[in-house]
Amino acid sequence: MEPIIRFENFGFKYNAQQKPTLYDINLSIHKGEKVLIAGPSGCGKSTLAHCINGLIPSSYRGEMSGSLTIAGKETRDMGIFEISRHVGTVLQDSDSQFIGLTVAEDIAFALENDCVALPEMRERVAQAAKLVDISGHLGHAPNELSGGQKQRVALAGVMVDDVEVLLFDEPLANLDPATGKQAVELIDEIQKKTGAAVIIIEHRLEDVLHRHVDRVVLMGEGRIVADVSPDELLSSSLLRDSGIREPLYITALKYAGVEIKADMAPASLETIKLTEEQKEKVRAWFSSRPEAPAETDRPVLLEAKDISFAYDNGHQALKDVSLTVYEGELMAIAGTNGAGKSTFSKLVCGFERQQQGSLSFKGRDLMELSIKERADHIGYVMQNPNQMISKVMIYDEVALGLRTRGVTEEEIGPRVEEALKICGLWPFRNWPVSALSFGQKKRVTIASILVLKPEMIILDEPTAGQDYRHYTEIMEFLRELNSRGITVVMITHDMHLMLEYARRAVVFSGGRVIADASSAAILTDSEVIRKASLKETSLYPLALMCGIEDARSFVQRFIDYEREAVRK
Repeated sequence: MEPIIRFENFGFKYNAQQKPTLYDINLSIHKGEKVLIAGPSGCGKSTLAHCINGLIPSSYRGEMSGSLTIAGKETRDMGIFEISRHVGTVLQDSDSQFIGLTVAEDIAFALENDCVALPEMRERVAQAAKLVDISGHLGHAPNELSGGQKQRVALAGVMVDDVEVLLFDEPLANLDPATGKQAVELIDEIQKKTGAAVIIIEHRLEDVLHRHVDRVVLMGEGRIVADVSPDELLSSSLLRDSGIREPLYITALKYAGVEIKADMAPASLETIKLTEEQKEKVRAWFSSRPEAPAETDRPVLLEAKDISFAYDNGHQALKDVSLTVYEGELMAIAGTNGAGKSTFSKLVCGFERQQQGSLSFKGRDLMELSIKERADHIGYVMQNPNQMISKVMIYDEVALGLRTRGVTEEEIGPRVEEALKICGLWPFRNWPVSALSFGQKKRVTIASILVLKPEMIILDEPTAGQDYRHYTEIMEFLRELNSRGITVVMITHDMHLMLEYARRAVVFSGGRVIADASSAAILTDSEVIRKASLKETSLYPLALMCGIEDARSFVQRFIDYEREAVRK
């Protein structure tokens, strides 16, 4: 069968760059296949995707070499409109993909461009909406929907044209864990129903492998490093060598001395086959690890008492929230999209004012302080970097906060350099911000706050879109800051980040705090997981599979050991 997509000795170099971004790409993808494309930031994944969906060369100019065909035709001879009839793209940021005022209008957009008759248009919109289970929201505005619902609308909008290829660009980046799991299941269902080729570009390997994937294409420095089955990939050292996080249960098995082989079917916990001897190795490792030391008492830094807040449209975002942040701790705030996490941060920073309750910082009522005065003590890194960036050049953006505070250029230089190096941006210091990817822009905003050295820093999804290497660099830098006495609060959907770096976590649901405990305790509590749309860590079922009754302690001991291993 002829592949729907075929790269042959393909290369690409952007006009604005001296060296190619892609080299000697040889890759074939057939209809009905599901392919995961993974690799560290800057490896060429996004460029490869842009070649497939026609943004290269339509929007991004450069030199192509070799051959790329879609449905047997060279993309050089196809316009982006023609390519879109074969390839549907669901972007990382669903909001940027919406055009219509209602869900139905948005799904119908491609059909309107094709001048499809209204009766047929309505029928096809209804079919696409039913396929992605969004029929009950056709009259809603897209911005009224949850993250998972928005993604369904975006998917329906590309499926209505009956495309042969569905391309997903980091579909899990902005979703809470439970919604991300549902998204992976939805993609699997759609692929089975339509028979389309599915290409997923994603950092969260373990989450994507929740459902079957035919092949994983691993990229590095513009080349294909491997094109293998998930079982073959997980039984090799390729992921670690490439700086990609392997599934937690695989890491735990390796720590216990279990050799991972392809015939064990290690791609998921549902398929993996462990012998009794291997299970005993896991039990022995668990018994050999010490219990976690007790936390020492710390002075109160930030205290919220009975906080309630409603937006002008009447939405009650927070209800009687009481929460204490202690000096020098590194903690996480977790919960479903819309649970009130970001709203709480806005109240702390002064962007909004609570209607009830009190907020104090080091015993002082925060209502007495302006936004600028609060910013001298509390730094805030927003989830969407585009909402924070105001300068054209990267260096100037990171230096902005220091310059507005009257810091001398002699002092600004070393501080900006340090922040840019930690965030992996020093080579790009003279680049315009517009030339960066979403994940790179995120690192710019983190650097612009870190350079100010606040007493407390709140980060909304600090590692979204980051590969494991940059994730680890950023988090280790935050941990280093924390070790010097700076309090770090992370709002996160990343359960591994929560486990590895935050010994304590607070969980929001429906505008209320429903849990305040150790991260290990929360991610092994099925009731809290269900209420807050979290996702159980794969370490928990692994422990039970191996006959460890105290699975919660197993998770905590793994995390403590992981902290030691990462920092050696």
